[in-house]
Amino acid sequence: MYNGFIMARLCRDVLDHVPTAAIVVDKNFKVRYTNRAFRAYFHAQKEKGELRGVISCGEHEGKCGDGVQCGYCPMRAVFLDAAKNGGNAFRKLVLRGEKDDCAFRIKVQPMGKYYLGIMDNAYETEIAREMYSAQDIQQRLLPPAKNQQTAPYSFMYIPCREIGGDLPDVYEVNGETMGLIADVSGKGISAGMLSAFVKAGWDRSEPSPSRAINGLNSKFQELNLDERSYVTAAAVRIDTMRREICYSVAGHNAPLLLKSAEGIDEIVMNSPPVSTWIPDFRYEDRVIGYREGSILVMLTDGVTESKNAKGEQFSLERVEGILEKSVNAEHFIQRLKAVLKEFCGTFNDDITAIAFDL
Repeated sequence: MYNGFIMARLCRDVLDHVPTAAIVVDKNFKVRYTNRAFRAYFHAQKEKGELRGVISCGEHEGKCGDGVQCGYCPMRAVFLDAAKNGGNAFRKLVLRGEKDDCAFRIKVQPMGKYYLGIMDNAYETEIAREMYSAQDIQQRLLPPAKNQQTAPYSFMYIPCREIGGDLPDVYEVNGETMGLIADVSGKGISAGMLSAFVKAGWDRSEPSPSRAINGLNSKFQELNLDERSYVTAAAVRIDTMRREICYSVAGHNAPLLLKSAEGIDEIVMNSPPVSTWIPDFRYEDRVIGYREGSILVMLTDGVTESKNAKGEQFSLERVEGILEKSVNAEHFIQRLKAVLKEFCGTFNDDITAIAFDL
Protein backbone atom coordinates (compact mmCIF):
# COMPACT_ATOMS: atom_id res chain seq x y z
CA MET A 1 0.00 0.00 0.00
CA TYR A 2 2.82 2.35 0.84
CA ASN A 3 4.51 1.58 -2.49
CA GLY A 4 1.23 2.29 -4.27
CA PHE A 5 1.04 5.69 -2.57
CA ILE A 6 4.60 6.47 -3.59
CA MET A 7 3.89 5.53 -7.23
CA ALA A 8 0.71 7.63 -7.29
CA ARG A 9 2.61 10.60 -5.89
CA LEU A 10 5.37 10.09 -8.46
CA CYS A 11 2.85 10.00 -11.33
CA ARG A 12 1.28 13.24 -10.09
CA ASP A 13 4.68 14.92 -9.85
CA VAL A 14 5.56 13.80 -13.39
CA LEU A 15 2.27 15.07 -14.81
CA ASP A 16 2.69 18.37 -12.99
CA HIS A 17 5.98 18.96 -14.77
CA VAL A 18 4.92 18.24 -18.35
CA PRO A 19 3.72 21.14 -20.56
CA THR A 20 0.69 19.18 -21.88
CA ALA A 21 -2.54 19.91 -19.98
CA ALA A 22 -4.20 16.84 -18.45
CA ILE A 23 -7.51 16.24 -16.64
CA VAL A 24 -8.88 13.06 -15.03
CA VAL A 25 -12.67 12.72 -14.68
CA ASP A 26 -14.70 9.91 -13.13
CA LYS A 27 -17.89 8.41 -14.58
CA ASN A 28 -20.00 10.91 -12.61
CA PHE A 29 -18.11 13.75 -14.34
CA LYS A 30 -16.36 14.78 -11.15
CA VAL A 31 -12.81 16.04 -11.71
CA ARG A 32 -10.39 13.87 -9.78
CA TYR A 33 -7.16 15.52 -10.90
CA THR A 34 -5.79 18.33 -13.07
CA ASN A 35 -2.12 18.95 -13.65
CA ARG A 36 -0.33 22.26 -13.32
CA ALA A 37 -0.48 23.06 -17.07
CA PHE A 38 -4.26 22.55 -17.09
CA ARG A 39 -4.79 24.80 -14.06
CA ALA A 40 -2.59 27.54 -15.54
CA TYR A 41 -4.41 27.36 -18.87
CA PHE A 42 -7.87 27.74 -17.33
CA HIS A 43 -6.81 30.03 -14.45
CA ALA A 44 -8.29 27.32 -12.20
CA GLN A 45 -8.27 27.83 -8.44
CA LYS A 46 -8.99 24.14 -7.70
CA GLU A 47 -7.19 20.94 -8.64
CA LYS A 48 -10.32 18.79 -8.49
CA GLY A 49 -14.04 18.91 -7.76
CA GLU A 50 -16.88 20.09 -9.96
CA LEU A 51 -16.04 20.55 -13.62
CA ARG A 52 -17.05 24.21 -13.55
CA GLY A 53 -14.67 24.78 -10.66
CA VAL A 54 -11.62 23.93 -12.73
CA ILE A 55 -12.53 25.42 -16.13
CA SER A 56 -13.93 28.76 -14.84
CA CYS A 57 -16.93 28.51 -17.18
CA GLY A 58 -18.91 31.30 -15.49
CA GLU A 59 -22.00 29.17 -14.70
CA HIS A 60 -23.02 29.53 -11.04
CA GLU A 61 -26.65 28.38 -10.98
CA GLY A 62 -27.55 25.05 -9.33
CA LYS A 63 -25.20 22.09 -9.35
CA CYS A 64 -22.54 21.61 -11.98
CA GLY A 65 -24.35 20.02 -14.89
CA ASP A 66 -27.77 21.48 -14.03
CA GLY A 67 -27.13 25.12 -14.90
CA VAL A 68 -28.62 26.94 -17.89
CA GLN A 69 -25.32 26.86 -19.81
CA CYS A 70 -24.31 23.32 -18.81
CA GLY A 71 -26.12 21.75 -21.73
CA TYR A 72 -23.86 23.75 -24.03
CA CYS A 73 -20.62 23.05 -22.14
CA PRO A 74 -18.16 21.63 -24.71
CA MET A 75 -15.91 20.15 -22.01
CA ARG A 76 -18.81 18.21 -20.49
CA ALA A 77 -19.91 17.17 -23.98
CA VAL A 78 -16.57 15.58 -24.86
CA PHE A 79 -16.68 13.40 -21.73
CA LEU A 80 -20.29 12.48 -22.52
CA ASP A 81 -19.02 11.38 -25.95
CA ALA A 82 -16.37 9.28 -24.25
CA ALA A 83 -18.97 7.61 -22.02
CA LYS A 84 -20.99 6.64 -25.11
CA ASN A 85 -18.01 5.50 -27.20
CA GLY A 86 -16.17 3.13 -24.94
CA GLY A 87 -14.16 5.84 -23.26
CA ASN A 88 -12.69 7.49 -26.37
CA ALA A 89 -13.46 10.93 -27.80
CA PHE A 90 -11.70 13.69 -29.71
CA ARG A 91 -12.85 17.26 -30.27
CA LYS A 92 -11.64 20.74 -31.05
CA LEU A 93 -13.25 23.03 -28.50
CA VAL A 94 -13.74 26.70 -27.75
CA LEU A 95 -14.67 27.60 -24.17
CA ARG A 96 -16.15 30.99 -23.32
CA GLY A 97 -14.60 31.87 -19.99
CA GLU A 98 -15.06 34.70 -17.51
CA LYS A 99 -11.66 36.16 -18.41
CA ASP A 100 -11.09 35.10 -22.01
CA ASP A 101 -11.85 32.44 -24.61
CA CYS A 102 -9.87 29.19 -24.81
CA ALA A 103 -9.45 27.22 -28.04
CA PHE A 104 -7.84 23.78 -27.91
CA ARG A 105 -7.96 20.15 -29.05
CA ILE A 106 -8.72 17.47 -26.46
CA LYS A 107 -8.43 13.69 -26.68
CA VAL A 108 -10.19 11.54 -24.08
CA GLN A 109 -9.32 7.90 -23.45
CA PRO A 110 -10.29 5.39 -20.75
CA MET A 111 -8.06 4.88 -17.74
CA GLY A 112 -9.64 2.16 -15.64
CA LYS A 113 -12.71 3.62 -13.98
CA TYR A 114 -11.66 7.14 -15.00
CA TYR A 115 -11.33 9.15 -18.20
CA LEU A 116 -8.07 10.90 -19.03
CA GLY A 117 -8.30 14.07 -21.14
CA ILE A 118 -5.17 15.34 -22.89
CA MET A 119 -5.07 18.81 -24.48
CA ASP A 120 -2.34 18.51 -27.08
CA ASN A 121 -1.94 22.21 -27.91
CA ALA A 122 -2.79 23.86 -24.60
CA TYR A 123 0.84 24.78 -23.92
CA GLU A 124 1.24 26.47 -27.31
CA THR A 125 -2.07 28.30 -26.86
CA GLU A 126 -1.05 29.47 -23.40
CA ILE A 127 2.24 30.80 -24.79
CA ALA A 128 0.34 32.58 -27.56
CA ARG A 129 -1.99 34.11 -25.01
CA GLU A 130 0.93 35.33 -22.90
CA MET A 131 2.53 36.75 -26.05
CA TYR A 132 -0.68 38.62 -26.86
CA SER A 133 -0.67 40.10 -23.34
CA ALA A 134 2.95 41.17 -23.79
CA GLN A 135 2.07 42.79 -27.12
CA ASP A 136 -0.74 44.71 -25.46
CA ILE A 137 1.57 45.94 -22.70
CA GLN A 138 4.20 47.03 -25.24
CA GLN A 139 1.60 48.89 -27.30
CA ARG A 140 0.64 50.84 -24.17
CA LEU A 141 4.25 52.03 -23.85
CA LEU A 142 4.00 53.86 -27.17
CA PRO A 143 3.06 57.54 -27.47
CA PRO A 144 -0.15 58.50 -29.30
CA ALA A 145 0.15 58.03 -33.08
CA LYS A 146 0.23 61.80 -33.52
CA ASN A 147 -0.38 64.83 -31.38
CA GLN A 148 -0.55 68.60 -31.68
CA GLN A 149 2.01 69.52 -29.03
CA THR A 150 4.46 72.40 -29.12
CA ALA A 151 6.06 70.53 -32.01
CA PRO A 152 3.41 68.34 -33.68
CA TYR A 153 4.63 64.87 -34.63
CA SER A 154 3.73 61.60 -36.28
CA PHE A 155 5.43 58.21 -36.01
CA MET A 156 5.35 54.60 -37.12
CA TYR A 157 6.35 51.46 -35.26
CA ILE A 158 6.35 48.05 -36.99
CA PRO A 159 7.92 45.20 -34.97
CA CYS A 160 9.22 42.31 -37.10
CA ARG A 161 8.09 39.81 -34.47
CA GLU A 162 5.29 39.71 -31.92
CA ILE A 163 7.45 41.70 -29.50
CA GLY A 164 9.74 44.48 -30.71
CA GLY A 165 13.00 45.97 -29.51
CA ASP A 166 12.52 49.56 -30.73
CA LEU A 167 11.21 52.31 -28.47
CA PRO A 168 9.85 55.63 -29.76
CA ASP A 169 8.74 58.24 -27.23
CA VAL A 170 7.56 61.83 -27.35
CA TYR A 171 6.78 63.95 -24.28
CA GLU A 172 7.18 67.46 -22.88
CA VAL A 173 9.51 68.97 -20.28
CA ASN A 174 8.97 72.59 -19.21
CA GLY A 175 6.78 73.18 -22.27
CA GLU A 176 9.41 71.91 -24.70
CA THR A 177 8.98 68.80 -26.84
CA MET A 178 11.34 65.90 -26.16
CA GLY A 179 11.88 63.03 -28.59
CA LEU A 180 13.54 59.67 -28.01
CA ILE A 181 14.14 56.77 -30.36
CA ALA A 182 15.99 53.71 -29.07
CA ASP A 183 16.93 50.36 -30.58
CA VAL A 184 18.07 47.46 -28.41
CA SER A 185 20.12 44.43 -29.42
CA GLY A 186 18.39 41.20 -30.31
CA LYS A 187 14.83 40.45 -31.34
CA GLY A 188 11.68 39.00 -29.84
CA ILE A 189 11.05 38.58 -26.12
CA SER A 190 14.58 39.40 -24.91
CA ALA A 191 14.58 42.61 -26.96
CA GLY A 192 11.14 43.50 -25.62
CA MET A 193 12.35 43.13 -22.04
CA LEU A 194 15.37 45.34 -22.73
CA SER A 195 13.20 48.00 -24.40
CA ALA A 196 10.92 47.94 -21.33
CA PHE A 197 14.05 48.59 -19.24
CA VAL A 198 14.85 51.61 -21.42
CA LYS A 199 11.32 52.93 -20.96
CA ALA A 200 11.53 52.50 -17.18
CA GLY A 201 15.13 53.76 -16.88
CA TRP A 202 14.73 56.88 -19.03
CA ASP A 203 14.42 60.09 -16.99
CA ARG A 204 11.52 61.96 -18.62
CA SER A 205 11.98 64.90 -16.25
CA GLU A 206 15.52 65.62 -17.51
CA PRO A 207 15.62 68.44 -20.13
CA SER A 208 19.16 67.57 -21.26
CA PRO A 209 19.23 64.69 -23.79
CA SER A 210 22.84 63.79 -22.88
CA ARG A 211 22.17 63.70 -19.13
CA ALA A 212 19.18 61.43 -19.76
CA ILE A 213 21.40 59.08 -21.79
CA ASN A 214 24.12 59.20 -19.13
CA GLY A 215 21.53 58.27 -16.51
CA LEU A 216 20.32 55.37 -18.62
CA ASN A 217 23.92 54.24 -19.10
CA SER A 218 24.51 54.20 -15.33
CA LYS A 219 21.42 52.06 -14.78
CA PHE A 220 22.42 49.77 -17.66
CA GLN A 221 25.77 49.04 -15.98
CA GLU A 222 23.89 47.77 -12.93
CA LEU A 223 22.32 45.02 -15.06
CA ASN A 224 25.78 43.47 -15.53
CA LEU A 225 24.93 42.14 -19.01
CA ASP A 226 27.53 40.79 -21.41
CA GLU A 227 28.86 42.63 -24.48
CA ARG A 228 26.15 41.20 -26.74
CA SER A 229 23.53 43.41 -25.09
CA TYR A 230 23.43 47.12 -25.89
CA VAL A 231 21.13 50.05 -26.61
CA THR A 232 21.51 52.66 -29.33
CA ALA A 233 19.53 55.86 -28.85
CA ALA A 234 19.00 59.35 -30.17
CA ALA A 235 17.32 62.03 -28.06
CA VAL A 236 16.29 65.60 -28.88
CA ARG A 237 14.82 68.67 -27.18
CA ILE A 238 13.04 71.10 -29.50
CA ASP A 239 13.31 74.73 -28.35
CA THR A 240 10.67 76.58 -30.37
CA MET A 241 11.52 79.96 -28.80
CA ARG A 242 15.14 79.88 -29.98
CA ARG A 243 14.37 77.61 -32.93
CA GLU A 244 17.07 75.21 -31.86
CA ILE A 245 17.36 71.46 -31.55
CA CYS A 246 19.45 70.16 -28.66
CA TYR A 247 20.43 66.56 -29.35
CA SER A 248 22.59 63.69 -28.15
CA VAL A 249 23.26 60.31 -29.70
CA ALA A 250 24.42 56.99 -28.24
CA GLY A 251 25.76 54.94 -31.12
CA HIS A 252 22.58 55.35 -33.15
CA ASN A 253 23.35 53.96 -36.61
CA ALA A 254 20.94 56.12 -38.61
CA PRO A 255 21.40 59.88 -38.37
CA LEU A 256 18.79 62.47 -37.56
CA LEU A 257 17.51 64.23 -40.66
CA LEU A 258 16.50 67.90 -40.81
CA LYS A 259 14.64 69.10 -43.89
CA SER A 260 14.62 72.85 -44.49
CA ALA A 261 14.32 75.20 -47.45
CA GLU A 262 18.03 74.63 -48.14
CA GLY A 263 17.68 70.83 -48.37
CA ILE A 264 18.31 67.95 -45.97
CA ASP A 265 21.02 67.93 -43.29
CA GLU A 266 22.24 64.67 -41.77
CA ILE A 267 22.92 65.17 -38.07
CA VAL A 268 25.53 62.70 -36.89
CA MET A 269 27.51 62.21 -33.67
CA ASN A 270 30.20 59.59 -33.15
CA SER A 271 29.59 57.89 -29.82
CA PRO A 272 29.27 54.31 -28.53
CA PRO A 273 25.97 52.62 -27.65
CA VAL A 274 24.81 52.30 -24.07
CA SER A 275 26.66 49.09 -23.24
CA THR A 276 29.48 47.57 -21.21
CA TRP A 277 31.95 48.34 -24.01
CA ILE A 278 32.99 51.77 -22.65
CA PRO A 279 31.04 51.92 -19.37
CA ASP A 280 32.34 55.34 -18.25
CA PHE A 281 31.72 57.18 -21.54
CA ARG A 282 30.12 60.60 -21.02
CA TYR A 283 27.60 61.68 -23.63
CA GLU A 284 27.35 65.37 -24.61
CA ASP A 285 24.71 67.74 -25.97
CA ARG A 286 25.00 69.60 -29.25
CA VAL A 287 22.75 72.28 -30.72
CA ILE A 288 21.62 72.99 -34.27
CA GLY A 289 19.31 75.75 -35.44
CA TYR A 290 16.30 75.33 -37.70
CA ARG A 291 13.92 77.48 -39.73
CA GLU A 292 10.17 77.55 -39.37
CA GLY A 293 8.53 74.93 -41.58
CA SER A 294 11.36 72.42 -41.23
CA ILE A 295 10.80 68.70 -40.59
CA LEU A 296 12.92 66.73 -38.12
CA VAL A 297 13.14 62.95 -38.63
CA MET A 298 14.46 60.28 -36.24
CA LEU A 299 15.02 56.74 -37.55
CA THR A 300 16.17 53.32 -36.44
CA ASP A 301 18.53 51.39 -38.70
CA GLY A 302 15.73 48.92 -39.41
CA VAL A 303 14.38 51.50 -41.86
CA THR A 304 17.55 52.09 -43.87
CA GLU A 305 18.82 48.51 -43.71
CA SER A 306 15.58 46.75 -44.68
CA LYS A 307 16.17 44.51 -47.70
CA ASN A 308 14.04 43.47 -50.64
CA ALA A 309 13.94 40.06 -52.32
CA LYS A 310 17.11 40.92 -54.28
CA GLY A 311 19.05 41.71 -51.11
CA GLU A 312 19.12 45.46 -51.79
CA GLN A 313 18.94 47.76 -48.76
CA PHE A 314 16.28 50.43 -48.60
CA SER A 315 19.07 52.95 -47.89
CA LEU A 316 19.23 56.44 -46.46
CA GLU A 317 19.04 57.89 -49.97
CA ARG A 318 15.52 56.50 -50.44
CA VAL A 319 14.48 57.94 -47.07
CA GLU A 320 15.81 61.35 -48.07
CA GLY A 321 14.02 61.11 -51.43
CA ILE A 322 10.72 60.58 -49.61
CA LEU A 323 11.47 63.39 -47.17
CA GLU A 324 12.24 65.82 -49.99
CA LYS A 325 8.73 65.34 -51.39
CA SER A 326 6.92 65.39 -48.02
CA VAL A 327 4.93 68.48 -47.07
CA ASN A 328 4.77 67.71 -43.33
CA ALA A 329 5.57 65.07 -40.72
CA GLU A 330 2.39 63.06 -41.16
CA HIS A 331 2.79 62.96 -44.94
CA PHE A 332 6.38 61.74 -44.55
CA ILE A 333 5.41 58.90 -42.18
CA GLN A 334 2.55 57.76 -44.42
CA ARG A 335 4.71 57.77 -47.55
CA LEU A 336 7.66 56.09 -45.80
CA LYS A 337 5.44 53.27 -44.53
CA ALA A 338 3.85 52.72 -47.95
CA VAL A 339 7.13 52.74 -49.88
CA LEU A 340 8.85 50.46 -47.35
CA LYS A 341 6.10 47.86 -47.58
CA GLU A 342 6.18 47.99 -51.36
CA PHE A 343 9.99 47.68 -51.37
CA CYS A 344 10.40 44.93 -48.75
CA GLY A 345 7.10 43.11 -48.39
CA THR A 346 8.13 41.63 -45.04
CA PHE A 347 10.61 42.96 -42.50
CA ASN A 348 13.52 41.25 -40.76
CA ASP A 349 14.04 44.06 -38.25
CA ASP A 350 11.87 46.45 -36.28
CA ILE A 351 10.88 49.55 -38.25
CA THR A 352 10.52 52.81 -36.34
CA ALA A 353 10.51 56.49 -37.31
CA ILE A 354 9.36 59.76 -35.75
CA ALA A 355 8.86 63.03 -37.65
CA PHE A 356 8.29 66.50 -36.12
CA ASP A 357 6.80 69.58 -37.72
CA LEU A 358 8.95 72.53 -36.58
